Amino acid sequence: MIITGYFLSSIMGFVLGSIGAGGSILILPILVYFIGVNPTLATSYSLIIVGLTALIGSLSYIKNKQINFSIALIFAIPSLIAVYLTRRYFLPVLPDNINLFDFIITKDHFIMFLFSILMILAAIFMIRSKDNKNSAIANNPSFTNNVIIIIEGIAVGFFTGIIGAGGGFLIIPALVLFTGLDMKAAVGSSLFIIFIKSLFGFLGDYQSGVSIDVYILLGIMSFTTLGMIMGVFLSKKTKSSILKKCFGWFILLIGFLILIKEAII
Repeated sequence: MIITGYFLSSIMGFVLGSIGAGGSILILPILVYFIGVNPTLATSYSLIIVGLTALIGSLSYIKNKQINFSIALIFAIPSLIAVYLTRRYFLPVLPDNINLFDFIITKDHFIMFLFSILMILAAIFMIRSKDNKNSAIANNPSFTNNVIIIIEGIAVGFFTGIIGAGGGFLIIPALVLFTGLDMKAAVGSSLFIIFIKSLFGFLGDYQSGVSIDVYILLGIMSFTTLGMIMGVFLSKKTKSSILKKCFGWFILLIGFLILIKEAII
């Protein structure tokens, strides 16, 4: 099972490297079901694995000047604050049972339901959207445009804070649809943002005394790095329009699978 888990980790790295998202979605079940890590501890492993893998992947995009650092930082900082405030103050006050359209569901089911709906909506917008290579926001960093990016960062931070994922599946649609970044620039910027968010998240866990098995970490990282290199290589050889469609269909599939799973349970 552990060997299978390592192999699947390389697939996670490949997906993250090629489309800039999906790391947390894939690595958590791998850690829990194949590596045998406790679910709570797995979230800490996920932060450092996804963060370091994203950093490695972003280096290639930095070399090719496919990261918009100004947009990435303006987006990331308010997103970080929103994630912290949401998990610190909003999640604890959510009731254990929530009335949704006259149906009583648990908080956990509500979070997963919201997760799937957001993924499906983001996927539909990505699949149906047309390329916008000359976006005013991406090419004109004015005060008004910066405010728009900040609002996007806060919104994405709020939702990713609720669902507890890295947020690449929301970051990329926001960057592509609302800032007009090319898909490859959006992937590179997303990896950089995920690295920053994961770093801050893991530092919080580390200060709380979370213990990490270095051997497990190094084993998984070696495979995710290999997958990441292959994913970045594929991204370079693939048109942005094709990457965008693939990303959209990928998160649409995951969104529907989660929705079906929650409906059955």
